[in-house]
Formats: sequence, C-alpha cells, structure tokens
Amino acid sequence: MSWLQVIVLSIVQGLTEFLPVSSSGHLRIVSELFWGEDAGASFTAVIQLGTELAVLVFFAKDIWRFLSGWFVGLFNREKRGFDYRMGWMVIVGTIPVAVLGFLLKDLIRENFRNLWITAAVLILFSLVFIAAERKGTKSRGFEELTMTDAIVMGLWQCLALIPGVSRSGGTISGGLFRNLDREVATRFSFLLAIPAVLASGLFSLPDAFSPQAGQAASGAQLFVGSAIAFALGYASIAWLLKFVSNNSFAWFAAYRIPLGLLVMALLGFGLMNPA
Repeated sequence: MSWLQVIVLSIVQGLTEFLPVSSSGHLRIVSELFWGEDAGASFTAVIQLGTELAVLVFFAKDIWRFLSGWFVGLFNREKRGFDYRMGWMVIVGTIPVAVLGFLLKDLIRENFRNLWITAAVLILFSLVFIAAERKGTKSRGFEELTMTDAIVMGLWQCLALIPGVSRSGGTISGGLFRNLDREVATRFSFLLAIPAVLASGLFSLPDAFSPQAGQAASGAQLFVGSAIAFALGYASIAWLLKFVSNNSFAWFAAYRIPLGLLVMALLGFGLMNPA
C-alpha cells in the first residue's frame, strides 16, 4: 500500500467508524474508486484498533467502573449491582459476533466484500433505520438496560460483518427496537463493540502484513493509520453523542441511499470493479 492510500483510508475510517454509515463499506468503496483494488479486510480490522482506542479513552471512567464492579461482584454477591450486570451484558452480547466472525472469516474477507452487496445493503439497511426510529418509543434509560437488550443488540451487531450495514447502525437499530433512548443505545453500542473489534484487529494483525486477500501494509503504515483513526474517531464519538440527543438516525439514511445508488450506477457502467 502507498502512504497516500494509508492516510486517506485512515481518515475515512476515523470519520465513519462510529457513524451508522459503515466504515468498512466506505473503505471498500474508496479503495476501489481511487486505487482500483481492495485494501482488504485485514487492513480494515487493524486500523479499527485506533478507533476502538478512542472508545477506551472517551469512556475510560465508565469502562473502569464496569470492569471493577464486575470483578468485585464475581467474589462478593452483595455487591452485584448494575455495574456488575453491565460487565456480563457486554460479555454475553459479544458472543454472537465472535462466533459468527470466526466461522465466517473467509466469507468476510472475500465474498462479503463484493461492491454490489455493499451498495445494496447501504440502501436496504437505511430502511431499517427509519423503521427503528418510527417503532421505538425511546423511553428507556441507561439504568434500565437488561441482558435481553444485550443479546438482541449483540445479534444485530452480527450484521456488521457485511460491509455496508454498519456496526453502530446495526446495534443502535436493535436498541431502538427495544425502546431504548437514542443516546443510551448509542453508548451501549460503543461499549458492546470493544471486545469484538479489539479481538478482530489483534487476530488480523499478522495477516495485514502478508494478506491472503487485499494489500499488504508495513508496520509503520499500520501504526500511523491507527493513530489517524484514533484522533478522528474520538472527535466522531463526541459529535455523534451530541447529534443523537436531538436528531433522528433517519438523517443518515438520506446519505446512505444516494451513496448506494451512486455505487450501483458506477458498477453498472463498468467504472468500478465489484470483486
């Protein structure tokens, strides 16, 4: 990979990782449009470590509280409060995507990255955003989160294995269908993604240097890319949490649908290669 490609794709990753527009879909589209080649799922997974570090820093106090509450609760039944339950909710909610991610790893790295699939999913999943906004009452707060919510949102997170869906978009939609407040669903979506993305990035690290599919990147490129993704990802988190407090997720559908149609048009006229 060239340094220009690494920098551009890292900027795209940082700006889109937490927005419900699909960072993996954008990386796939930008790679093909400007460089005529897929950077690969392994590169994507590794630079996602930068954006997940942004989550760890942004929510450091909350994460420490949940972790310490979980560990204390393991050995002391009397102190098993909400923080203890939250620890288990994140763990249990991560299991579906971890299992499917492992079982479908070859499809994720190759077949699922077809741009016809990405374009179609960008359009179709936008309708899910709109339905979730209309159906959900947005009446339940953070302290009302339950294990059922975690499992449901964890199952929705599995859809993010397909470029074009969006990890945050999938989990947040699941939360809205469970009548969670927008900001509550968004915050839990970020927390739920931490174990899955960190595991995926570390698992894909060796393959990023010598990928079976996609392009190879040097250690320096992966480091710089992750750093760029971290800085922009941190800003994106702050912006999104402020945005969702007063605005509908349906606004993102207004961006995703034209993008999906544009990609389909480019593919149809042979200006982009779908594979």
